[in-house]
Amino acid sequence: MLTVPNVLSVFRLLLIPVFLVLLVQGHDAAALLVIAVASVTDFLDGFLARRLGQITRLGQVLDPAADRLYLFAALLGLAWREVVPWWFVIIVVARDVFMLALGILLTSEGSGPLPVRRIGKVATFCLFFWLPLVMLAYAAPVVAWAEPLGWVFGVVGAVLYWWAGIIYAVETARVIRTRRGALGITSDTLDH
Repeated sequence: MLTVPNVLSVFRLLLIPVFLVLLVQGHDAAALLVIAVASVTDFLDGFLARRLGQITRLGQVLDPAADRLYLFAALLGLAWREVVPWWFVIIVVARDVFMLALGILLTSEGSGPLPVRRIGKVATFCLFFWLPLVMLAYAAPVVAWAEPLGWVFGVVGAVLYWWAGIIYAVETARVIRTRRGALGITSDTLDH
């Protein structure tokens, strides 16, 4: 459990409150620096885990959790400052809650998590690209063009995020229907 990649993931998690405080207080350049450090540790923990053969279940949980928490912190911080509308926060967070519910449903049915789909990766990339672009526009007004460009990525990311969520919901229903069929269990809602 105490591997270099896991230590890097924990370090990245510990930077989240620092990032959020800097963001809420309007220290956008410093918040961008924290995001840059977090991105480097994100790359390094994955690279080292594969290179050193230190892939652990803990690391597989910490890494995406850190990504989601950074996105959540950024959404809250920017919404608090009225840079991002609250409706956008609700759209993105509601999708994560939806995915959590699907995960709980799969677990309760005795199935593991579904494989990550490319569309989900593209959506996450768009949202993570949106974040620094919007922050950059506020940190350095000379690049104000970064904000509208960032919003293109943000809106596309949110749409793809939900599209991927719907695909996961369909796959979840299929997995449950198949599993229940193999066990001889019927359901009025899943079998139609």
